[in-house]
Amino acid sequence: MNTFKISTTSILVLLTVVFMGASCVNANNDDKKSSDKAAAAEGPKPVLPYDLDNPVEYNMPQSLFEISGITFHNGNANKVFAIQDEDGDLFHLGLTDKQAQSTKFGGKGDYEDLAIVNDHVIILKSNGELHHFPIAEINKAEVADVIKTKDLVPKAEYEGLAADEKAGTIYILTKEVKKGKSNQTDIFSFQFNGGKFEPGDTYALANKDIESVSGESKVKFRPSALAKNPSTGEWYILSSINKMLVTTDANFKVKAAYPLKGDLFNQPEGIAFDKDNNLYISNEGGTLSAGNILMFKLKK
Repeated sequence: MNTFKISTTSILVLLTVVFMGASCVNANNDDKKSSDKAAAAEGPKPVLPYDLDNPVEYNMPQSLFEISGITFHNGNANKVFAIQDEDGDLFHLGLTDKQAQSTKFGGKGDYEDLAIVNDHVIILKSNGELHHFPIAEINKAEVADVIKTKDLVPKAEYEGLAADEKAGTIYILTKEVKKGKSNQTDIFSFQFNGGKFEPGDTYALANKDIESVSGESKVKFRPSALAKNPSTGEWYILSSINKMLVTTDANFKVKAAYPLKGDLFNQPEGIAFDKDNNLYISNEGGTLSAGNILMFKLKK
């Protein structure tokens, strides 16, 4: 009888060990499959054709201490157009100029970004309102007839505006939506013809996609500016709060994310490309630094 009891116990112990071992093997295989799938989904990180650690720095005049958006006309880098986020003044200057010329287009306000399309300057306010006028007006002290467009986009906080000059299209980027959709950023496109905006496609950047390529968790992406690479058609989307540069394809499918060093990028608020595909990022000034524009030369 004792022998039978011992044998039964031994068999039960043996079966338990075998079952646990099989479970561990299956779990390890499942983990390996999950890791392999994740690695396959992410793939190799695209190489950025710019060295974000080594820019050419251009300090801005005191009038652009709080420089916000920047842009070029037809990609010509001999003159940069810029705004600062409190006064309704359009600035234009050479990158090495000690003083900027300015044209008044509006009163006090929260102006975030600008673009040039079809020989018109378009300026974005944080509430989504657009101001536009012919670029020929920049030689005057004050623009004679500024056209304001309201209620073009849903209520939200907006901070990015960019144009595809060849296509005559503008893109308006949300920084933060007031209700719902907190897990994504929306981009609204409009065709600009004859001084009017015709609605186009709407796109979205999902936080989870940025998390996937950045390796960070619980990303709440709050972009500050965007620009289209004229050579590749890719979008470069800048975030001052996240200290991050995100690249996407032409339809805003996220491709990669690159961290920005705080000691170099004090408060990055504007981004642009010139016709030679060099990249420019503007920063508001700080306690010990002037507002600046950083140029990153395209790697040859």
